[in-house]
Amino acid sequence: MSTPTTTGHTAQDWLGTPADADISVVINPATERPIATYRNASTEDVHDAVMRAYAARTDWGRTPPVDRAEILLKIADAIEQEAEEFARIESENVGKPITHARDEMPWVWDVIRFSAGAARVSHAPAAGEYANGSTSWLRREPLGVVGLITPWNYPLLMATWKLAPAIAAGNAVVIKPSELTPETTIRLVDLMNRFLPPGVVNLVLGDANAGRAIVEHPKVRLVALTGDVSTGKAVAASAAATLKRASLELGGKAPVLVFADSPVAQTARDLVEFSYANSGQDCTAACRIIVEDRAYDEFLDAYVAEVHRIAVGDPGDVETTMGPLISERQLERVAGFVERARGYGAVVRTGGERLPRAGWYYAPTVVTDIEQSSEIIQREVFGPVVTVQRGRNDDEMLAMANGVDYGLSASVWTTNLARTMRFTRELDFGTVWVNQQIFTASEMPFGGFRDSGYGKELSGHGLDEYSQFKHVMVKPELAP
Repeated sequence: MSTPTTTGHTAQDWLGTPADADISVVINPATERPIATYRNASTEDVHDAVMRAYAARTDWGRTPPVDRAEILLKIADAIEQEAEEFARIESENVGKPITHARDEMPWVWDVIRFSAGAARVSHAPAAGEYANGSTSWLRREPLGVVGLITPWNYPLLMATWKLAPAIAAGNAVVIKPSELTPETTIRLVDLMNRFLPPGVVNLVLGDANAGRAIVEHPKVRLVALTGDVSTGKAVAASAAATLKRASLELGGKAPVLVFADSPVAQTARDLVEFSYANSGQDCTAACRIIVEDRAYDEFLDAYVAEVHRIAVGDPGDVETTMGPLISERQLERVAGFVERARGYGAVVRTGGERLPRAGWYYAPTVVTDIEQSSEIIQREVFGPVVTVQRGRNDDEMLAMANGVDYGLSASVWTTNLARTMRFTRELDFGTVWVNQQIFTASEMPFGGFRDSGYGKELSGHGLDEYSQFKHVMVKPELAP
């Protein structure tokens, strides 16, 4: 083991200057001004962090679940006490409205408290005599060292979704946030290390090279990633080289099925919030709306009218309901989708342009008259752009909904029980909401199918992702 070059616990360990050869500059997307500059982790930095975790894994893994749970509960309490500062930092770094950042905070400590309780509960079959006169039982054991790679759209929330169950299961971790949005993760790791033994949580900062070093390290036994499909495929391929496990949440293209038996105008108004939250930078955003033909005109009029009420502006203003996109690159990507759709005859009902102000703001946009095979339907835009399509009947709407490669989430808006039962059964998505969107519960698993990845977060299943199970079979007496 080499001598660690940094403890990696605080922002101070990663501070960089423009003179450094390999740095990341964190930018406030609402002002385009720098927040901080950090050096990117080298392969040696990642190795040192992994070896710190490796040294801590045994003692932490043998810590009784009740003791792990008590530490997690203290961490949750501390985050709750510092919630306003976490929300302020998240709002500034991500560009999300301060009111939305505050609303996310209870989800943060709830998943930590749930994981604390789940650590003490076994879902294994009861011990018993199942075969050969022997007694069998299952041991849930930690994996050892796990690597966590988190995204820029919900940096604090996604960090806790991964950190809490990984630690609760008895693992030591190395976490790398997006180089665009490391600020709340830095603060979170610092807070957690007030309570945890040294080496249990280790922070590395950096770009894709640092993430690649985590994935390739032979002592990392699982990598959990939230990211795009191409990154997920690369992680899965690299993880296979050392036969480590991967848990991949890779985005979505959520169909929203609106039927004429729903209160159409109210449904339209409700859906706007779920479409443009976090500037549409949400893998479960209500971005692909399919409306029953006889309700289409009423829905579209109500929806566009509600979009016009979105207050785009300074994320620090409590009246703002939508902020900027995360980066200029992301803004250009989103604008490109809209322009290419226009070129193929799509109609932009509102928006479709960058706003003339400082910051990476793009107008809330509604696009109609699109073919099912078009790029803007088939690929994740990840911005404030919503498509609205017509569906003639249940069968066609179901086919349109399932007719993409993603399988993360979907929603159905209807008062018809038979339709509800059919669509929740036949929609090929990991989460299906009825008359709502985006909400999760710590008690229920979250994860997708197909190109949306594999593995589950939240719930007891989430804890099991970070565990391995050993069958013990004991025959009390030797044969004479």
